[in-house]
Amino acid sequence: MKITVLEKAKNKLRIEIEGEGHTFCNLLQHILLEDKTVEMAGYNIPHPLVGKPILHVKTREGRSPEEVLLKALERIGELSGEFLKEFEKATQS
Repeated sequence: MKITVLEKAKNKLRIEIEGEGHTFCNLLQHILLEDKTVEMAGYNIPHPLVGKPILHVKTREGRSPEEVLLKALERIGELSGEFLKEFEKATQS
């Protein structure tokens, strides 16, 4: 995975995430939109044969897009850990 910052402003961030697709970007978008300080979060994949989605994040005043993105990634880690614990419990029977 390689991340390239395409645009960075006070409350807006646009990054290219090389090597990812809909699976990761859709999850990230969903988690970002749960944050009330996020005004807009979305992504597009300019060409289906090239795995370089572009993530767009726009925040309300007072929060930086980098801050909400880091918080969203931490939340994904927490959810993954919870899922792993429950899966291990379910398969130990």
